[in-house]
Formats: sequence, structure tokens, C-alpha cells
Amino acid sequence: MKITIERGALLKALNHVQSVVERRNTIPILANVLLSADDGQLSLTATDLDIEIVEGVSADVASGGGTTAPAHTMYDIVRKLPDGAQVEVNHDAETGKVTVVAGRSRFALQSLPREDFPAAAAGDMPYSFEISTKDLFRLIEKTRFAISTEETRYYLNGIYLHTVEGKLRAVATDGHRLARVDMPMPSGADGMPGIIVPRKTVTELLKLLETGDDTVKIAVSETKIRFDLGGVTLTSKLIDGTFPDYGRVIPSENDKSMEVDGKLFASAVDRVSTISTERSRAVKLDLDDGKVTLAVNNPDSGSATEELGVDYKGDALEIGFNARYLLDITQQLDGPTAHFELSDAGSPTVVRDTDDPEALYVLMPMRV
Repeated sequence: MKITIERGALLKALNHVQSVVERRNTIPILANVLLSADDGQLSLTATDLDIEIVEGVSADVASGGGTTAPAHTMYDIVRKLPDGAQVEVNHDAETGKVTVVAGRSRFALQSLPREDFPAAAAGDMPYSFEISTKDLFRLIEKTRFAISTEETRYYLNGIYLHTVEGKLRAVATDGHRLARVDMPMPSGADGMPGIIVPRKTVTELLKLLETGDDTVKIAVSETKIRFDLGGVTLTSKLIDGTFPDYGRVIPSENDKSMEVDGKLFASAVDRVSTISTERSRAVKLDLDDGKVTLAVNNPDSGSATEELGVDYKGDALEIGFNARYLLDITQQLDGPTAHFELSDAGSPTVVRDTDDPEALYVLMPMRV
């Protein structure tokens, strides 16, 4: 195999595929990227056995073939080459070395046989549909903050994607907060099973969506999902578990409402939480007619209060929240106003975006 490719094109492709590769691997071949050249195209493939990314990029192919090379090392080499450089990649079948040459720089890397690289069997994916990059990015970006990192409840370690009442819905929760975002159901998605897309897949997908085509082709089976973004294909296993009945934790009869400037509120929460303990991060909201007082009391470092004008309807109420969780939710709001629906100090609170009726957030209170 011998190819010549522009440094920027190779770097972009390597950046996408190498991020899937785990830094520590007990299986040596999984640390490598599979390089396959043929008919004016270089294909790069990386996998951790749960996720596979394949990206094709145009190249001057002097001789076709394939091999594997250390993914992170090759990425670092290309990243440090000068802009606009022409990069020659050559695999010598006799020595088993992959050489990377650009200008006066020359690198020789150990390779492993491409026959050892695991082949992912995608299998039949009966449900397929297209969605705009913008819509998919919105579904993921507005829910991923609520994905649980608690490995024991593995079924919460991803985004629950499913269809309901003519909508495609994304839900994530860690038991303390919940994010739910809807969009009109794309043609072809009707009847697809509810699936849980793993956290790592979500992270890798977001990187691709930032630089991908205008539309994404999605194919789904009971066990896998595939995203096709033009020249890049991401295939992932799904979390094998049952997502809880999240509808039971969304209150529908909260009788108190507060509307507040989202940015002013977030800034005030951020300020008063400066002296809260890292462990609890608790902030108390004291709601009364026309105002909310935010208060933090830390026996070790002191106290803080700040008062904001709000549109509040209901009896006086004191309720506590985790400041970090409050900020995570307010950062998702597109509109200038945050709408809170409350009941009492021990019940979940609903937060809505006045500019996005398809997004809803639930936050569990804290005892303060």
C-alpha cells in the first residue's frame, strides 16, 4: 500500500476515528487504526468492540492494499506536521513497517496484520430514517448532561431514544434530574423499538455532528444503531436493559409557578454557590410574591444570599436544589425566560424553556 494525501484531510479523519480507541488496551490490535486504500480512496476504521467508526477520504493511491497502525501515535504525528503538507503513507509488506513521510520528516511505525482487525457484523437493521444534523444535535445536546455515570444502574448510562405520539423523543436521567426533548417523528421511524444509546457513543456522535453533512441517516435494530454522515459511518451496540418508566416522575399538578430571567438566575446561582461545599452544592430558594431569595449556608466558610425579581404565583415556599444541577438545566434554555412549576419542598420541580415547548426538565429537590 502506498498513498499520498493532504495533511488536513488525513488529520480530520484520524481525529474522528482515533477518539474511539481506548488508551489502555489488553488486545493490541484494538490500539490500531485499519488503513485500506483502493481506487482513489483511503478508508480508516477504528473500534473498541462496542463502537466502530469508518471514514473514507480522497487520496492519491499509487498502490492499493491495507494494514493497521497505532491510532494515537499516527494522529499525533500528522497533527504536528505543517499545514498543507503532502503526506505519504507506505506499508512495506516485507518489514511490516508503516512509514509516514512529509517533507524531511520520516516516521516508521510498527504495524499489525489487517487480518487480525475485528470485523463488525452490523446485521439486519429493519428501521431506517433520515434526520437533519441540527435536529439530532439538539436532541443529544439538550439531554446528555442528565446521563447517569453510576455504572451499577447501567440502563441509565445513555440516552433513551424512542417514538411516542408522532414524535421522536430523547430522554436521559440519573435519578436526580431528567431531561426530555421531542421533535416531529421522521418518516421511517414509526414502530422502532425504544433504544438506549450509550454515553460514549453520544460523545463520539456529537463530534461528528459538528463537522458532518446536513442530514444523518440512522438505522436501528434491537441491538445496534448506525449513523451515516456522508463520508463517516458510526456503528454502536446499544445498552441491553430496560429504561425506567420516566413518565411517573414528571409531575402534572404542580400548582406554583415562577418565571425568571434565565441568565440572571444562572449567574445568581453560580455566585451564591461559590461558598457551598463541593459535596452537597446545596442552594435554597425562598419564594415569595415578586421575588426569590437564593441562599447558601456553609458552616465552614460562611453564607451568601442574593435576591432576584420574579413573576411568582403561589404561596410562599422554601425549596433546596443542587446548584450544579440547576446550572446544568439553565444552560440548556434557549429563551430568555425560565419557567418553573413547583409543588412543595419535597416534590420534583419542572423547568420549561419558554422558547422551546418540546423540551422539559425535571429536578429533584434537596433537603437544606
